[in-house]
Amino acid sequence: KISDAKSQFNRFLSSGCNARCRKGLGVRAHTVTVLFILTCVLVYVTLLEETPQDTTYNTKRGIVASILVFLCFGVTQAKDGPFTRPHPAYWRFWLCVSVVYELFLIFVLFQTVRDGRQFMKYIDPKLGVALPERDYGGNCLIYDPGNTTDPWHNIWDKMDGFVPAHFLGWYIKTLVIRDWWMCMIISVMFEFLEYSLEHQLPNFSECWWDHWIMDVLVCNGLGIYAGMKTLGWLSMKPYQWQGLWNIPTYKGKIKRMAFQFTPYSWVKFEWKPASNLRRWLAVLGIIFMFLLAELNTFYLKFVLWMPPEHYLVLLRLVFFVNVGGVAMREIYDFMDDPKFYRKLGQQAWLVAAITVTEFLIVVKYDPRTIMLPIPFFVTQCWFLGIVLILSWTLWHSFFHNLLRLQPYSKIDKRENPHQFTHNGP
Repeated sequence: KISDAKSQFNRFLSSGCNARCRKGLGVRAHTVTVLFILTCVLVYVTLLEETPQDTTYNTKRGIVASILVFLCFGVTQAKDGPFTRPHPAYWRFWLCVSVVYELFLIFVLFQTVRDGRQFMKYIDPKLGVALPERDYGGNCLIYDPGNTTDPWHNIWDKMDGFVPAHFLGWYIKTLVIRDWWMCMIISVMFEFLEYSLEHQLPNFSECWWDHWIMDVLVCNGLGIYAGMKTLGWLSMKPYQWQGLWNIPTYKGKIKRMAFQFTPYSWVKFEWKPASNLRRWLAVLGIIFMFLLAELNTFYLKFVLWMPPEHYLVLLRLVFFVNVGGVAMREIYDFMDDPKFYRKLGQQAWLVAAITVTEFLIVVKYDPRTIMLPIPFFVTQCWFLGIVLILSWTLWHSFFHNLLRLQPYSKIDKRENPHQFTHNGP
């Protein structure tokens, strides 16, 4: 009974605090305050400010104002998710940003290719121009004796901004997934995808040591290692919260303020993909969606003509960093306890919809690149991998269970022979 009470309490915490819980934590939505400030701003714009005679400027301003009003409503009124730190309003904000981003993607999806690319100029006049793709392949010698000035120039040429980005990205992904095996599988699988799709995007063409040494072992591997160490610290950290004003020392207050940006409680993810068919399919789906979101990063900037260093590309990555953790927690809760969590979480639903919509934009805007024939050897490798996954799924979920149950049925029949015979009246 004690364990059941503890599990119910953990579910209560993970499903989001109610009004009484938020009051106990000192968290208020400030709905009336936000409504009053918003009304004052609108009254000022209406009565005291002169509207410029610029249609383009007014259109942009009206769209931004509409988005800000929606964000104000969502931050104060939207449903809380599983996270409460540093503040529930922070996660409600990113939930509303997810809705805005999905609506933006739907709008772009319904435009023609030319209009969609030119529409990006309304966001940044520098966009809307075709960009060359950088090829990371070419000379793949680690040590180039022909270059007497700098024989290691090939390595230094690869040391761009993507090296720390890879490390930081996989550090955050590890905190999101919370499993070493899944992170390594996704990391290795993406390198195979780059091999398979380098005939479509020159950006995927890299040297073998760039794939397996710099990416998988150094950048991704160190990021995953640092992430697992952080997860270990978070799982061992005592979660005993005390009010800020109840702490007597300034050092304790500063420490408490810093811990405000750590989780309120900790849940260890135990995916157990081989335990049953539901969990196995869920893990396969998570890996597939992760890889699809990774590919969308490269294909979107290719079809929408955005340079890699553009702030929109960076903002998209920041967006997925903030919504990915909430979505993964909701997916894990939905998979781990379907009796309590009867529907998929709102943030997980939106992230899945956004990932699919981004891919549909890529398909519509450049079907010629997507439909370039894959080399026959690559097709054979992927076909073999899919067959092995399907075969293992059928064996482990159906045939293996049937073979394992047969000996027990024979033993029961020998011990209780009358149970399996029909006795007449």
